[in-house]
Amino acid sequence: MGDPVVEVSAGLIFRNGRLLITQRHADAHLGGLWEFPGGKREPNETFPQCLVRELREELGVEVMVGRLLERIFHSYPEKTVRLEFYLCQLRHGEPRPIGCAALKWVAADELQSYKFPEADAQLLERLRKESNLWAVSSPG
Repeated sequence: MGDPVVEVSAGLIFRNGRLLITQRHADAHLGGLWEFPGGKREPNETFPQCLVRELREELGVEVMVGRLLERIFHSYPEKTVRLEFYLCQLRHGEPRPIGCAALKWVAADELQSYKFPEADAQLLERLRKESNLWAVSSPG
């Protein structure tokens, strides 16, 4: 019997043509890599509820979770992950690296300069191709 699937909810927060990315702590699984902020879903929690909680804990912000942009299943040697990526709008607060090593607002042409987990490859390709996503903006 295989290991249980780790369910993760992640947010795509755009502002002024830039996208928020966060860096994993060096001692974490896939440490040092960049990712889209979010985290593991808890029992009896929806993916959007998870995202609101995780972004509050990790970045100190309140968000409104919008539409599901991408759902990805990816198997690493040590675990399988189910990732759900949602478009989000910042509602309150300025992101701070509370639960991550660092954060950056990046433009579309800067994404390739950062190393992301393998599981994000499909979404990264979509972000490169769909320039209209970058026009989405958060108030504030």
